[in-house]
Amino acid sequence: MTITDRPSPNHGERLPAGGDAVVIDMLVIHYTGMVPDAKALDWMCNPASSVSAHYFIDEAGAISRLVPEERRAWHAGVSAWCGATDINSRSIGIELSNPGHDFGYRDFPQRQIDALIALAKDILARHPIPPRNVVGHSDIAPVRKIDPGERFPWQQLATAGVGLWPDKDPKATSADLSEMLALYGYDVSNNPLFDVVSAFQRHFRPARFDGVADDETCARLANLLTLVAGGAAIS
Repeated sequence: MTITDRPSPNHGERLPAGGDAVVIDMLVIHYTGMVPDAKALDWMCNPASSVSAHYFIDEAGAISRLVPEERRAWHAGVSAWCGATDINSRSIGIELSNPGHDFGYRDFPQRQIDALIALAKDILARHPIPPRNVVGHSDIAPVRKIDPGERFPWQQLATAGVGLWPDKDPKATSADLSEMLALYGYDVSNNPLFDVVSAFQRHFRPARFDGVADDETCARLANLLTLVAGGAAIS
């Protein structure tokens, strides 16, 4: 795996929670929502933008490192996961080149996904990131963001050992939806349930992401919680 350094000035110190040491325990996937690749890279390296990520992967699969992993890149914004709100301090962010929903959203090329899987597995080998904490920007900011979107191949990543995916035939459940979403990590206290359900569906049921908590949605969520309880729990 070849990584080219393209330093961005947009980073700072990772901030510990309370008096604890900083632990990197999240991996956040984004799309750029910009074309072409050079424009997105230039923007993340422009001090006027106040945005960055640790890594950028273009559609040909070339990987650029913008911010060292020990530094706090500015990619998550106002977001929350499992009760934590300073996601930038505890995460590594990866931006994938893709026009996004405003400029011709399209499938992610396989060479780009192959590069992402290789990079993600390398990151996971060096940091205590549980599978549940491999998330998209929309998972941690369901009102503001919809990336990387319904075309992103989360199931392929999970099969490769990056993240979680529900079992093939999950069983329906009568448990409380809000409670289950919160248990998995979503911020249901500060976001409308419709947006949270839509974000969950974009990640785990992309065939339909209408914000309606039907039996399949609830079943997949319940199954994921079972997988978490079976050994994929958050640290």
